[in-house]
Amino acid sequence: MKAIETKPTERLPSAPLTKEEFRRGNKFSRWIGRTALSVLGWQLSGEPPTIPKTIIIAAPHTSNWDLILALSGMLALGMPIHFMMKREAFFWPLGPLWKYMGGIPVDRKSKNDLTTQIADWIKREDVIWIAITPEGTRSKVPGYRKGYLRIAEKADVPVFLFGVDSPNKQVILHGILPTTGDMDADALAHHAYVSKRYTGLKPKND
Repeated sequence: MKAIETKPTERLPSAPLTKEEFRRGNKFSRWIGRTALSVLGWQLSGEPPTIPKTIIIAAPHTSNWDLILALSGMLALGMPIHFMMKREAFFWPLGPLWKYMGGIPVDRKSKNDLTTQIADWIKREDVIWIAITPEGTRSKVPGYRKGYLRIAEKADVPVFLFGVDSPNKQVILHGILPTTGDMDADALAHHAYVSKRYTGLKPKND
C-alpha cells in the first residue's frame, strides 16, 4: 500500500471542467442511463472527473454485466467516456453506433503499438476519458496488467478509479490514483488497493 500514499506525479491539466463542458448526450439519453441503473438496482456515488483527459480504470472487472453498468452510468452522467475496440467491429451499420457510444477503433496490425495509438488519440482530443479494465480478463488475476499505466505515462495523463461495490450495488467514482513512475510497483499497489476496498459482481474472480 506504500505506493498509494505517495504523491501523484504532476500530470494534472490546468483548469477543472464544468459539467456543461464535459457532458455529452441529452436529457433523454441521461434518463435512459438513470432508468437502466434503477431497474438493475444500482446507483452511482462520488463525483466524476473534472479534468479534460484521464485514463479511467473500472475495477474489479469480474462479469459481462460490468459493461452494462458502465454504459448505463456513462449515459446517466453524460460522461465522454471512450473505450477501445477492434477496428474490424466498426462496419456499417454498427460503426456509427460504436463511435457514438465512445468506441475507439484500434488497429492491431498497425506499425504503431496499441499504447502509441491510444496516446496519440488522447493528445489530439480536447476532452477525452478512456476506460480500461486493468485486469485484461474477467478471471482472477494476481495483479493488474501495465497497459493502462503505459498509456497514461505516454499521454501524460492521470489515472482515475471507478470502483465496483457489488454488496451495496454502487459504482463509486473514487478519484485519482497516485503513480510513482515504477509501473510494476504501481500496478501491484493499485490492485491491492482496489481489492481491499471493492468487490466485483463475481467475488471469486476478484
